[in-house]
Amino acid sequence: MSVVHELSPGWLLDHLAFINKISYELHQHREPCCSKSRPTSSVHLDSLHMDSVSSFGASATFVPSTSKPENDDRGNCEMFIQKYVFRSELFDISKPYITSANHKECQESKEKEDLVNDVKKEIFISINGKKRKRCVAFNQGELDAMEYHRKIRGLILDGSSQLIQEGLTSGFLHSCSEKPNKCSEPITLPLDTCNLSELCEMAKHLPSLNETELQTLQLMEDDTSVTEQDLFSRIVENTSGFTKIITLMGQKYLLPPKSSFLLSDISCMHPLLNCKKTYDVIVIDPPWQNKSVKRSNRYSYLSPLQIKQIPVPKLAAPSCLVVTWVTNRQKHLRFVKEELYPSWSVEVVAEWHWVKITSSGEFVFPLDSPHKKPYEGLILGRVPEKAALLLRNADVKELPIPDHKLIVSVPCTLHSHKPPLAETFYCLHLVPGFGERAPGG
Repeated sequence: MSVVHELSPGWLLDHLAFINKISYELHQHREPCCSKSRPTSSVHLDSLHMDSVSSFGASATFVPSTSKPENDDRGNCEMFIQKYVFRSELFDISKPYITSANHKECQESKEKEDLVNDVKKEIFISINGKKRKRCVAFNQGELDAMEYHRKIRGLILDGSSQLIQEGLTSGFLHSCSEKPNKCSEPITLPLDTCNLSELCEMAKHLPSLNETELQTLQLMEDDTSVTEQDLFSRIVENTSGFTKIITLMGQKYLLPPKSSFLLSDISCMHPLLNCKKTYDVIVIDPPWQNKSVKRSNRYSYLSPLQIKQIPVPKLAAPSCLVVTWVTNRQKHLRFVKEELYPSWSVEVVAEWHWVKITSSGEFVFPLDSPHKKPYEGLILGRVPEKAALLLRNADVKELPIPDHKLIVSVPCTLHSHKPPLAETFYCLHLVPGFGERAPGG
């Protein structure tokens, strides 16, 4: 379970455990290299970092598992299992992102949040021990953000404090004083980077495919004939019970069992619609426009009009739960609640928050930092059932969604990795159990 602790304010999650629970195992058939009379040997090795998997964005560790003979239609052959697990050091965040010096600056400039109604105020900012006086003018967006923070601050602080204390008591979280050496180790990000955004941009410029070419591609066992072009702008499906490996632009990707994906630009969603499937839960993490994205040019962002064009109404099953990750910019929050969801005929039912902490239970950013906050929001909505379906399912009671919950976890150091939501929904009985589907989904 990724849920470590569940209290009334929300959940303390273990993101790493959720990823590794998926069991990324590659099954390869090989001819036996020794006589039948020789007993099969088992291979048990510690986790190894190998060059052969460095293209996984340095997010996988290779663990050779066991090899055993297997009698099937291939004759007497040997099954070799390779198991991949996510690198634990990518969740090893033991210190806040902001240093103590920067934290002091944040504390000294915090007073500008105390007078939301004032347009201008003189503040002192300490930089390298020197005090500098400057006059700050707040725009409407900043005033709105300060007012929003003031409203939710108590919920964030009180709820996360309870969950963090529970984690410290159980030993899931640990204070730096308990493991000083570990807390002093710097976090080294992997050198490899994922090129999925570049692949999606490339897919946008490829010639349009006809209906025949857009058919779902099912990955077959030991199929090495699949090219990069075969994977663009079409549904790629792994129907097997074990992991498949695909290569794109020289990088290897693991496709979990019983899963599928569409690698495409947002303007090419018809392959998904052609499957004629609807979904009980739709989670959306749009690339919102912000100053950081503009400066870094890390990825392209979507305009509000482009986000509205995502065909959620055609993909959503009756009573579908729609979840949208939103930055702390009030403009985006208002857009989701007042424009986006109404345009999809989705009813806003709740606003939850993800609180990011270190492994020692500290906020990754000071809670009252005027720049970055240690939390992000997610807006939950429901697609109303049609009248005919309501009559048909009169005996089925739809459980209410709590209007506010906290998801507290140590974030991944890789950019924009969000925590798992499946088990939190399962705890509230909001979605069918794992491996089940709702009648309309």
